Amino acid sequence: MHFSFARRALVASLVAALPFGAALAQDIKERTFKYALQNPKGHPLATGAEKFAELVAAKSGGKMKVNVFPGGTLGGDAPNVSALQGGTIELVALNSGILASQVKDFEVYDFPFMFANAKEADAVVDGPFGQKLHAKLADKGIVGLAYLELGFRNITNSKKPINTVEDIAGLKLRVIPNAINVDWVKALGANPTPLAFPEVYAALEQKAIDGQENPLNVILSNKFAEVQKHLAITNHQYNPQSLIFSKKVWDQLSGAEKKVLQDAAVEAAKFQRQTSRDAAASTLAELKKAGMQVTEFSAAEQGKLREKLKPVIDKHGVAIAATVAEMQDELAKVRK
Repeated sequence: MHFSFARRALVASLVAALPFGAALAQDIKERTFKYALQNPKGHPLATGAEKFAELVAAKSGGKMKVNVFPGGTLGGDAPNVSALQGGTIELVALNSGILASQVKDFEVYDFPFMFANAKEADAVVDGPFGQKLHAKLADKGIVGLAYLELGFRNITNSKKPINTVEDIAGLKLRVIPNAINVDWVKALGANPTPLAFPEVYAALEQKAIDGQENPLNVILSNKFAEVQKHLAITNHQYNPQSLIFSKKVWDQLSGAEKKVLQDAAVEAAKFQRQTSRDAAASTLAELKKAGMQVTEFSAAEQGKLREKLKPVIDKHGVAIAATVAEMQDELAKVRK
């Protein structure tokens, strides 16, 4: 009895004396995870995914491996989320607003003109508000690890330059498949066409739609300049991206393995956002070089656009009023 106790004490003291990483390594198994995202290799989100894979390998002593599948190769966002809930894909990066189909509060991330700049967005998603929303996904079989970014969205089309809000009317625009995006396009007198992202290029090429709206890095990396002549800098919406993990798989992991993934996600998210922002100026220059004609809304037109979209925000804000109020409180702190 005494020997057993002494032996346990000796083992405990030896483990305590080990470097932290070595102690943790005992609880880390050989594992391979699939990471799905919609944007192609070279896009900041794909670069962020590669960084995450590097960090997971380094932090796990090479035992945990992440295989990245960019460019929608494992399907669109909705099938990816279903596969994640079923445990056949472990990791997905997608527009946070798309998660409104799982938890309605996520609609708030799709509200036009919610964030004025990246600093505001970071403060909200990295603070208690963003963490609380991710926590609500657990009941849906999803673990929220961190927030990446897609960035501020702008409108492209193949028909005409957009200099005013009125110029948007009549255009057939692809939108992210959810209600708020359909409604804001309708509010501008345009025709919304919900499409999964992997279908967008072909629809533009075949003239099934006139245009689409996305951040500049998405427009460049997906070669939309080949099928779109006009780009209007509207910055009408900011998209945080959620890096999510399968709860079905998560629940089978050790504490050490979860820590590796969580720490790598937070570190990769910071890297990814900075990569995205550093590329912004050169991205616009590249799009111009590719032949896109760029127009930018004046402050007056930006104001008109906000006014046109306000009823859409009011309409969708009713069902998630408490969440909208919480976000506004967070933003008020940042703006002080």
